[in-house]
Amino acid sequence: MRSNRRQFMLGSLGAAMLPFAATHAVAAGYPDRPVTFICPWPAGGTADVTMRALCTAAARELGQSVVVDNKTGASGMIGLKALASAKPDGYTIGQIPISVTRFSQLGMVQVDPLKDLSYIARVSGQTFGIAVRAEAPWKTLKDLVADAKANPDKITYGTAGLGGATHVGMEEFAIAAGVKFNAIPFKGGAEALQALMGGHVDVLADSSSWAPHVKSGKLRLLATWGEQRTTEFKDAPTLKEAGYNVVVDAPNGIGAPKGLPADVAARLRAAFKVAAASPEFAAACARIDAPLMYLDAPDYEKYVSASVAKEKLLIERLKLKELMSKN
Repeated sequence: MRSNRRQFMLGSLGAAMLPFAATHAVAAGYPDRPVTFICPWPAGGTADVTMRALCTAAARELGQSVVVDNKTGASGMIGLKALASAKPDGYTIGQIPISVTRFSQLGMVQVDPLKDLSYIARVSGQTFGIAVRAEAPWKTLKDLVADAKANPDKITYGTAGLGGATHVGMEEFAIAAGVKFNAIPFKGGAEALQALMGGHVDVLADSSSWAPHVKSGKLRLLATWGEQRTTEFKDAPTLKEAGYNVVVDAPNGIGAPKGLPADVAARLRAAFKVAAASPEFAAACARIDAPLMYLDAPDYEKYVSASVAKEKLLIERLKLKELMSKN
């Protein structure tokens, strides 16, 4: 009788272990086919170039191709929505624009950054700045602020869409400086840059799309928005150095749909940690003066949570809901 009972218990335990064993076996063999990486920005852009370099390095670690799929539109939110809606098996991952912490609260995307995504790594930031044409009357940021104080709402600036990082960052700066600019939204940074070059706006607030034109002498960089001066543009002060407590870096992160198996998540975290430290990723970031800002998943998730709280205050302070409803 005791023997039969022991056999029953062993049999039950073995049956209970089967799902775990099957799951573990699948995770151990991950990945056994190419992984799709959703980039929510256009091919050839600064984010796309750096993400492709990162994926090349990660593919070596994973032993499988990481295929970049550009799903663009709505300031990165179309690609993000596709990522959040994918099967959480590790075969669809992608870039997470930090602006989801703002857009989700504005109702512009039905994705909760704290509930609908799995975080893998934060990898790099962006270099934002304020640029004007070389022939513009403002030689320094101080000149621009003085003119804006004397002429409220007269100075126009181009931005890659209302509610995006460049628009919100410029408005933060305007509040800190006690001035009012006239924001002119475009479909993207490339269009805003063209508008500045063509004389249709006075100022450009954008990521490093202005970099080659500053180097060629066609544009003048008045300030950058990071914690520290950039390597390539050491003569341009940060907003903080100029006396305005505003920092905008919009870090790029890698994530997956919520519900990623723990073993698969660990495999991806390890691969992207190595990739983020790879020479090709560092070189791609250096070409656009993008700072490396690596964080592993737990710290990255904490950063996103803090960003949600920060954006809530910004939305109220800048009255973004009212502004977006008018446009």
